[in-house]
Amino acid sequence: MLALAPDASAQRSARGLTTSGSWPLTGFAEPGALWGECQGSAAAPYRTVVDLSGPAYRCSCPSRKFPCKHALALMLRWADGEVGTGTPPDWAASWLSGRAAKAASATERPAEESAAPEPADPAAAQRRAEQRAARVAAGLDELDQWLADQVRQGLAATPRSGYRHWDAIAARMVDAQAPGLAERLRSLAAVPHSGAGWESRLLEEYALLRLLATAYRRRASLPAPLNSTVRSRIGFTVRQADVLADGERVCDRWQVLARRDLELERIRTRRTWLSGRASGRWALVISFAAAGESFDGSLRVGTEADLELAFYPGVLPLRALVASSGQAVRGAVPGGVTVTGMLTSWAQALGRDPWLDTWPAVLAAVTPVRIPAPALAGPDGDALPLHPGAADCWPLFAVSGGAPLTVAGEWTPRGLWPLTAWDGEAGLAVRL
Repeated sequence: MLALAPDASAQRSARGLTTSGSWPLTGFAEPGALWGECQGSAAAPYRTVVDLSGPAYRCSCPSRKFPCKHALALMLRWADGEVGTGTPPDWAASWLSGRAAKAASATERPAEESAAPEPADPAAAQRRAEQRAARVAAGLDELDQWLADQVRQGLAATPRSGYRHWDAIAARMVDAQAPGLAERLRSLAAVPHSGAGWESRLLEEYALLRLLATAYRRRASLPAPLNSTVRSRIGFTVRQADVLADGERVCDRWQVLARRDLELERIRTRRTWLSGRASGRWALVISFAAAGESFDGSLRVGTEADLELAFYPGVLPLRALVASSGQAVRGAVPGGVTVTGMLTSWAQALGRDPWLDTWPAVLAAVTPVRIPAPALAGPDGDALPLHPGAADCWPLFAVSGGAPLTVAGEWTPRGLWPLTAWDGEAGLAVRL
């Protein structure tokens, strides 16, 4: 239950709410309905309901964390056998019945109806595609001019430019229907404040943007997989129905290795990394949830299952959809590589996709150290720095206790973001 918590703070708060005095009303009904009222700071108690089959949660509290501390505390009480059976009250029953109706509708809907519909007017769709291509081309021309201005003016004044400097050109890319470029441009605002060597990192990003614009203009001469990657980086999307219908299918025993949740304005994104036992393939399953919604919890870190994945097109296909799934069971400790092996695979991946900024990593027998800076050290003396945003990842040091671990995470040009560690003695997966 605690593994579902969005952060350590939610775990601590939930533990403090497990006392019976906080819950004047609780109940459970098969197959997985759980509800309760928790007395908080407000006059009326917070009403919390959980569908354990999801799991999915709903609470009347104002928290933006999912699950909130009340849902976590309620599940902890249920796991400890402190919640009796009963009949859900109206406020819980209405939400549970709504979820059941949606699930039944999705199950009964024919496959051809669930697929995204074809355009009603192919000619109109073609005109819209041509109009977007013209807008993107005009946006790329403006981006070229902007990049030339940055290089000509120099970088000395860039740290004082503020976010408006980047937001203006990013907004222009949004107008040009190139959201991928806009997102990359907005991320540059943090580079001048990223420490020593920021000038080189910023010039590298400018060069990659220029390379992307050039590649898009020459897309007709590119191999199909590379063309798909370039279009994706620009911001063109592929329908899920097309991926399921035409994407590469891989059936394997997939291990769920790591998960990272990100907050992007009003949308929450979950990135789940998997590894195929037989194929040796990496897969990245991305899901989204709006405020007030919960993620699909079927891919739990530390488990493995027989899955069929459909991969999005690209020169380095990583992103995938789950086409069919089997029963998940507890997974074994994954096989990892050395620091040198991971960096070698990263270099090979960059050779195929130069715009790649994240790469999955599973490192074996590494020990977290803090000298001279937070890093993971291998038995051969090689070490990988931790990402500055994860440098104070105390759970990693706590699980290690100075002993070697198997660690999974995301490698970036600024360091490794550790996400999962396997306890050397028990072999249990611990989310960091």
